[in-house]
Amino acid sequence: MAESKQKKRKLKHKLTDKYRLVLLNEKTFEERFSFKLSRLNVFLLGGIFSGILIAGTILLIAFTPIKEYIPGYSSSKLKREVNQLTYESDSLQGRLEVLENYANAIRPVLTGEISDSLTVDSIQALGTRTKIDERTLDASQQDSLFRQKVESKDRFPLLDEALQNKAKVVFFAPITGTVSQTFNSDNNHFAIDIVAKVGTPVKAVADGTVIFSEWTAETGYVIVIKHANNFISVYKHNGTLLRNQGDLVQSGEAIASVGSTGELTTGPHLHFELWSDGYAVNPKNYIDFK
Repeated sequence: MAESKQKKRKLKHKLTDKYRLVLLNEKTFEERFSFKLSRLNVFLLGGIFSGILIAGTILLIAFTPIKEYIPGYSSSKLKREVNQLTYESDSLQGRLEVLENYANAIRPVLTGEISDSLTVDSIQALGTRTKIDERTLDASQQDSLFRQKVESKDRFPLLDEALQNKAKVVFFAPITGTVSQTFNSDNNHFAIDIVAKVGTPVKAVADGTVIFSEWTAETGYVIVIKHANNFISVYKHNGTLLRNQGDLVQSGEAIASVGSTGELTTGPHLHFELWSDGYAVNPKNYIDFK
């Protein structure tokens, strides 16, 4: 017992005995810096530093693109390319089906299975039977008044040219889903949030040009499209982007997929904004989200 107690005391003294580390000027032997430490303090500081280093490394790998270089993690760029190729293959398959249907329909004509039964005599007879009586084209007084009314409306339209141009822009819903939050200017929420499954295609609401397609820290993958008559549509928190800046897109074309990216996201959904002449407008006034 005495020996074990003595060993414990020696171990305690070794851990708690303090040493002084002094830095001296080599020429003048002037003391520049000194501090006291023990072996226990060295072990504690080393453990804390190692823990911080390990935690920092884990966070760096988990929340930065560095993880793409680690075996087992897939590249986000590769995912975007795979999704884009998937949508393009679906489009090509649809076009192939159209061509096959066209070929099946025209094949009997080309092979002679369907004969042309029309002759010169039959065409002349058909023209004789379908000849229109010119007297049926004589307009009545009521028809003349109606025509004059229509022509006057076309000559002097009630709407100005700017409103008529805006009426030509037709918007479609970018996705089908549940509206979780509506447009509210009082709360500075100038958009509509639509909940949908991850990977659901996000479609362009109208024809336009992509003017922004990048990653942002707060809203994740964002794509912005400029449409006719100074309309701009904004799509945020996407999982992937399928179109780049400068691309021309058509109405209903897949431009991204639903995700939950960015610091401000609350789950898989699409944050959709619509702007007109530099002002945010309520998308529900232009689009039916049902």
